[in-house]
Amino acid sequence: MQIPVNRFKQAINAGQHQLGLWVSLAHHYSAEIVARAGFDWLVFDTEHSPNDVQTVLGQLQAAAPYPVSPVVRPSWNDLVQQKRYLDIGAQTLLIPYVQSVEEAEQAVSGMRYPPRGMRGVGGVMRASGFGQVNNYMQVCEDQLCLLVQVETREGLDRLEDIAKVDGVDGVFIGPADLSASLGHPGDPKHPEVQSAIEDAIRRIRACGKAPGILTVDEAAARRYMEVGTLFTAVGLDAALLARNAEQLAARFRA
Repeated sequence: MQIPVNRFKQAINAGQHQLGLWVSLAHHYSAEIVARAGFDWLVFDTEHSPNDVQTVLGQLQAAAPYPVSPVVRPSWNDLVQQKRYLDIGAQTLLIPYVQSVEEAEQAVSGMRYPPRGMRGVGGVMRASGFGQVNNYMQVCEDQLCLLVQVETREGLDRLEDIAKVDGVDGVFIGPADLSASLGHPGDPKHPEVQSAIEDAIRRIRACGKAPGILTVDEAAARRYMEVGTLFTAVGLDAALLARNAEQLAARFRA
C-alpha cells in the first residue's frame, strides 16, 4: 500500500492556486456536503469550533471519497495535537499564532520523526493504512505539508525569517487577529490592515513560499488572489448556513 499523494502540497509548490472553504460545523455529515461542492481544499478547524480528534476523524473519513484536500487547524502550536491529527490521517496542518522562527521550528519538529523532529512514533494508525504502509516513517514527510499562521504585528515583523524556515510550506495570514494586533479590532477592512495583508502576501511569495488567507468578502478574496495568494478560503460553512437561512426567512416574512 502506498501513502496517499498530498495534492494540495503538490499544487501550492507548483504555484497553482487552490480554492478553499473553512469548515467549523464540527460534524461529518455537513463535512461531506461541502466536500463534494467543488473546492480544492477544506480547513477542519479546531481552534474556534467545537472540534476534537474524534470529530475531525469523522470529517476526514467523510471527505476521503471526494477530490478535495483536507487541512486541519489544531487549536495551538502543540506537539501532542500535531501528533494526534497526523496519526488519524491529516497530511496538512495549519498551525495558528506563529510569531517567531523558534515557534515555526517547533511546528516543523512536530511534523517530523526523530532524529529530524519530535513527532511521536505510533503503530497501527490510520495514517499508515493501519500498518500496511511498511515504510511510512521513511516516506511520510514527502506528503506532509505545514502551513503556519501569522496574525500579529510581531509575526509580520519577522515574516521573512518565519517563511524561510525549512519545513514551512506556506504562510497563512489571519485577518481577524491581525486587525486586532494592529489596533483595529473587528475591522479587517481598515486601510492599514489591508495594506499589511497585501504587503505580507508579496513578501511571502518573494521568499518562495505559498501565501494563504481566509475572507468571506468576495471582492477581497479576488483582490488577494490577484496580489498572489496560492490558497484562498472564500467562505465559512457556518456563515453560509446562517446567512442563507436568515435571508430565506426574511424573504417569506416580508
